[in-house]
Parts: sequence; structure tokens; C-alpha cells
Amino acid sequence: MPKLFFCIFLGIWAWTLADTSDLYNWFLENTLTILFGAILIFTFRKYRLSDLSYTFIFAYILLHIYGAKYTYAENPFGFWLQDMLNTSRNHYDRIVHFSFGFMLAYPMRDLFKNTFQFPDKYCWLLPAEITLSFSAMYELIEWAVADVFFPAQGIAYLGTQGDIWDAQKDMALAFSGAVLILLITFGGQKMRKNMFKTTSLGENIDKADDVPDAVL
Repeated sequence: MPKLFFCIFLGIWAWTLADTSDLYNWFLENTLTILFGAILIFTFRKYRLSDLSYTFIFAYILLHIYGAKYTYAENPFGFWLQDMLNTSRNHYDRIVHFSFGFMLAYPMRDLFKNTFQFPDKYCWLLPAEITLSFSAMYELIEWAVADVFFPAQGIAYLGTQGDIWDAQKDMALAFSGAVLILLITFGGQKMRKNMFKTTSLGENIDKADDVPDAVL
């Protein structure tokens, strides 16, 4: 499945480049995409994740490159949503920031639990903490790009749309997404343990945590 996702991604990525409305912004936005993709490729054999984790990653990257195609503030889906909900701004960037936490915290937990065999409490805490840290780091990168390195592209890259609290809201959404998916995963584990109980397999309840989260 990861190889199929990669092939589909390359096709869509090429389309976003060929039909982008802002070439310079496309390259800026996709710098981290290239870095993230390279990490996934070079660590694929050593740190293999579950298919569910790769599905989350694939969905998030598609959301990101679709935003980079038009710039986040000018995204057509965001405008459609703005008209439907009668909001004051294009919220596509908010969707992607929330998705950063919601779709990438699960793969992080998968990595910590099933690959690194971290104690369970760290597998719950680290994905949320790392999401918040990465969100803050990304906001610092945005500031550096917009104010120091590429000021001409700054407004398009930031996509603040006049909101002075845009960075703080983006970080809060990413953190909220991470917490939400972790709560859903926790609830799924509880349901799985209850299924063991109802099928008279009480002796295996303690082993339920050893089953990869991907079965949820």
C-alpha cells in the first residue's frame, strides 16, 4: 500500500506543479514536503509503519500540496466552504493545521509503540507534545521565510488573512487534532478490551496492548 500511495502522490504532486497559480509559493510550501518525503523513503525499511499510519500520512500530504497549489489563503475549496458557512475568511489553512495533529499523531504513536517499544505513557504523551513543538517550529519557519529570506512571498506564504492571532490559532488547532485522535485511539483500545471480555477471553486481556494499534 505505501508504494501505491507514493505513485498516486507523485501524479497529484506533478499536477499541482503544472497548474499552480504561484510557482514561487509552490516551491516554498513544498520544501518541507520534499524533506518529509525523503525521510519516509530512507527510513521505510528500518522503521516500517502500519498501513493505517501511511494512510493518515498520505491524506495529510495531499491536503498540504493541494493548499500549496493555490496558496492556502486562495484555496478554492476554502472559498467554497467560506460561502457555505458564511465565514469571514478562507479556512483551508485551519483545516490543514488541524489535520497536521489529527493525521500525524497516530503514526507517531505507532512508531513509538510498535517500533521503538516505548513505555505506554510516553506513547500517549509524546505525539501531542511533538505536534505542539513542531507547530511552534513551523510558525518560526514561516516568520523567517516571510520576514527574512523571501519577504516578497511573505504574505502568500503566511496566509494570515489579517488575523493577528493566526499563528496561535494554528498551533492550537494542531494540538487539538493530536489530542482528539489520541482520545479516539484510546477509546478504540478500551472497546477492543471489552470485546475480549465479552468473548470469554479474559486471559488475553493483558495482551491486548501488544496488538498493533493498526487493527483499530
